Amino acid sequence: MLYLPSEFPHEAGLCYLNHAAVAPWPRRTAEAVQRFAFENMTRGAQHYPDWMTVERRLRERLAWLINAPSPDDIALVKNTSEGLSFVAAGIDWQAGDRVVGIADDFPSNRVVWEVLAERGVSFDTVDINAADDPEQALIDRIQPGTRLIAVSSVHFSSGLRLDLARLSQACRTHGVLLCVDAIQSLGAIQFDLSEVPADFVVADGHKWLLAPEGLAVFYVNPAIRDSLRLHEFGWAMRDHPGDYGTSAWQPAPNARRFECGSPNMLGIHALDASLSLLQEVGFEDIERMLRGHVDALWEQLAAIPGMRFITPEDPARRAGILSFEVEGADSAELYHQLMAREVICANRGGHVRFSPHFYTRAETLSGAVEHLKEILAK
Repeated sequence: MLYLPSEFPHEAGLCYLNHAAVAPWPRRTAEAVQRFAFENMTRGAQHYPDWMTVERRLRERLAWLINAPSPDDIALVKNTSEGLSFVAAGIDWQAGDRVVGIADDFPSNRVVWEVLAERGVSFDTVDINAADDPEQALIDRIQPGTRLIAVSSVHFSSGLRLDLARLSQACRTHGVLLCVDAIQSLGAIQFDLSEVPADFVVADGHKWLLAPEGLAVFYVNPAIRDSLRLHEFGWAMRDHPGDYGTSAWQPAPNARRFECGSPNMLGIHALDASLSLLQEVGFEDIERMLRGHVDALWEQLAAIPGMRFITPEDPARRAGILSFEVEGADSAELYHQLMAREVICANRGGHVRFSPHFYTRAETLSGAVEHLKEILAK
């Protein structure tokens, strides 16, 4: 099997548990960026056709990542927020339409729906973290006029993992569109469009995909792609992007219609390299290793007096996030003291959030817990 420590040569003493925010790059990704930068410095864009070969390969890898029908169904956009905005601005909304979403979801998956109020569209929210049956709570909010359910595959703060297959089936039954912000699951757990036939899927690459910020995958169901109104225009989104002289044009018939201008070639080379690692490891092993790390963290943290987990105990409800608080301790202060000890984590929703990845070492997990114990002992 691939020797993972060589891909992640973290400095001694660093406990990196923040993949749900911004992840470190693998060695191969850093090297791909270095090669690309050196080529730009010494050769400019002389070999641009070779860069386009990398871009095509990246679309193939992203199609593999979500089991899309074709690489032509993959658009490369700037970030998750841009993809969600394409959906919110592109649907032909009518006054009285409704969107169902998550009450305390990440702002990117709330703001885009909230601004639709000026067009007479209601945004109905559900507190899935307080619901005994999160999917049913969302489904129960479907009523006449509901056009779309917009969810995050994994809640950014609590780590609650939704049953997207069940939710997508209900959407099909009720004739409702499904939009999935998959940034907290792609790269951590497998996503398969044949099992979760979502209409829209979007995710940036800088978390579980182990790539830089600034490049995201955006998928739109080909059956409805043409009906999504376009709001960004430029030379690259045309059906013949290399024809600069013609005045007549049509949007590209595939997902490139959402890419208005020059591609992020640096990000493309980086994300392609990162995905090559995920393909080599395979999602069966990625899920197995990550699940083992989260379980091990849970067991070690559970032994701390006053520990209260925010993340659900049921393994089927977890992905890579484990959030907690300790009775009598201020979570914000815990976070700051952990960071000072190079336990890289996050403070989300008033809780401490740990998020290891499949390659995380056992000593990283135990080291983070020991630091937490020492902080609490003081």
